[in-house]
Amino acid sequence: MKLGINLGYWGAGMDADNLAVAQEADRLGYAVCWAAEAYGSDAPTVLSWVAAQTERIDVGSAIFQIPARTPAMTAMTAATLDSLSGGRFRLGLGVSGPQVSEGWYGVKFDKPLARTREYVDIIRKAMTRERLSYEGQHWTLPLPGGPGKPLKLTVHPQREHIPLYIAAIGPKNLTQTGEIADGALLIFPSADHLEETAITHIRAGREKAGRTLEGFDVCPTLPLAVGEDKDVSALADMFRPYTALYVGGMGSRKQNFYNQLAQRMGYEKEAAEIQDKYLAGDKEGAAAAIPQKLIDQTTLLGSVERIADRMQAYAAAGVTTLTLAPAGFTLEDRIASLRAGTEALERAGLA
Repeated sequence: MKLGINLGYWGAGMDADNLAVAQEADRLGYAVCWAAEAYGSDAPTVLSWVAAQTERIDVGSAIFQIPARTPAMTAMTAATLDSLSGGRFRLGLGVSGPQVSEGWYGVKFDKPLARTREYVDIIRKAMTRERLSYEGQHWTLPLPGGPGKPLKLTVHPQREHIPLYIAAIGPKNLTQTGEIADGALLIFPSADHLEETAITHIRAGREKAGRTLEGFDVCPTLPLAVGEDKDVSALADMFRPYTALYVGGMGSRKQNFYNQLAQRMGYEKEAAEIQDKYLAGDKEGAAAAIPQKLIDQTTLLGSVERIADRMQAYAAAGVTTLTLAPAGFTLEDRIASLRAGTEALERAGLA
């Protein structure tokens, strides 16, 4: 199992340290550095900045939002980043959610599975550097009846095949991801529930495409906080606002994919209470309603030895790249967490 690092959103308050964190991850041998976007910083700019100042670590989008760019533009960006980074780019895609898609981009959030499939089809076709034409439900290239003509990508990516990931949570999305992508970006993953909440669906998609899980990258992101095992409860409290935001307030009441995931993990009653309180404006009450077990199951907390045990569980569950989001109030804290992650992987016998 390999390790990755997730810088999250640029502009979240730790920007001055993010480059140093990425460079330390590069030095420690982490496999990939991911950056996110929502409605603030854009991921391509951050990734180009990191790639220019690192040497070995891959840089990946987790994620490029599908409503933010046409598929041809995404192919251009991916090819450019791969070329400039010397073949170190990984393309992660996601549909975002209805509030961002419709409120920020003005793109209707409908038929996300079909849109994702067409988007990937067009990117794959553009990357062949053949002339691009496509007829689908959501995109038609060139537009009919006009002056447009089929064009081909003029940028040469470093590699013929850039790894393509999809952020997936729901069963249907996970199945499609297994079918059409090279990897899955997961969030709130529990090693105890990973088979029924993710792997079984990914496997079904791989089988549909005539493939196995061999070579498919299962890549969850887990917050990391290192400390003494007796302080696990306090460490878990650090992530209550984060968990409350996603389970309680990310998306609408009917379209909160993270809330639905918590329910599939057995927290139906608790997920409803968290959402009710969060949407009513009681964010502190929502955070307090989160069971400590839910946080502990979806983060890495405690000593290096405890984290190593958890890493073994994730590897056994099918994770191939474990992406860490190290907590810390200072750069020194975050660097120490990165080093602890490497030490834990070695103690687990997974390096």
